[in-house]
Amino acid sequence: MQFFRTLWRFLVAIQLLPALEGGEETLVGGQAVLEGVMMRSPHAWAITCRKPSGELSTHSEPLERLSEKHKWMALPVIRGVMTLGHAMTLGFRALRFSANIQLDEIQKDESGNPPKKKFEIGGWVAAVNIAISVGFFIFMYKYLPLLAATELKKAHPELGGQITFNLVDGIIRLALFLLFIWGTSLLKDIRRVYEYHGAEHKTVFAFENGDPLDTIAVQKYPTFHPRCGTSFLMTVMIISMFVYMLVPVTTFWARFGIRIALLPVITGVSYEIIRFAARRRKSLFAIMTAPGLWLQRVTTQPPSDEQAICAITALDQAMVLEKARGGDLVIA
Repeated sequence: MQFFRTLWRFLVAIQLLPALEGGEETLVGGQAVLEGVMMRSPHAWAITCRKPSGELSTHSEPLERLSEKHKWMALPVIRGVMTLGHAMTLGFRALRFSANIQLDEIQKDESGNPPKKKFEIGGWVAAVNIAISVGFFIFMYKYLPLLAATELKKAHPELGGQITFNLVDGIIRLALFLLFIWGTSLLKDIRRVYEYHGAEHKTVFAFENGDPLDTIAVQKYPTFHPRCGTSFLMTVMIISMFVYMLVPVTTFWARFGIRIALLPVITGVSYEIIRFAARRRKSLFAIMTAPGLWLQRVTTQPPSDEQAICAITALDQAMVLEKARGGDLVIA
């Protein structure tokens, strides 16, 4: 039972990956995983998970900074698409590592030894989960809202205007997203992921403010952070409403194709807005990120001290490797 429960948690967490991950290659950030936290600096990343036995398991690796390797990847808008893609890839690796840590413990025999043939989430399992995640995203947030808006237009022709139609489509998309986030928050296992998400944010806040990385200093901070993936997704959905209004297509499949084709552009623009708002929290653009901060009251939850320790340990390990590689952090 625990074995399939872990696989199920892994699958749900993948669907939530964009909301749990905050991608920014010039700053410290991180992501909640299964019973742990991944922390990332510009040149290193580390993950710390708590095993069912209570023991901590930590892994760290150097990280290549995309904008240093390819200068064109540092261009506005483009850097958002590339950074998000890199962050999602790293986030998936972190989720897979955390799931395998849990599976290793579950599969041990009565003497505490691993089985001769143990199951791990490897290449083919990962590929299937990625395919399911992409299919789920396209169906849930592109196809289904467009289909619902099209059917509503048939019943109510007054909704067929370019602005009105895309506004209705956007509201349905946003409602589905909020329903999914709220529904997952009711699940005990996913709520624990949200608690680790809160631990990650608190630890990043403490680091950014120069506080010592201990539970007393970390726990005094809020759980919501402007660079969170939740804020990013909310910004994407809001901006997409206005972008789609500007494209004069009227058939179902043309509209569907545009929603897929323009996703990189919307992603890049949203990244720039989040990046700007994180540095100038009293600016007009910061208002656009406010709904994402409100939603973080669902996707982040107050962590226990033990959960905060996972985030602190992961950041400590990432910073050790960062300093060893001569990294120079830019603190917001």
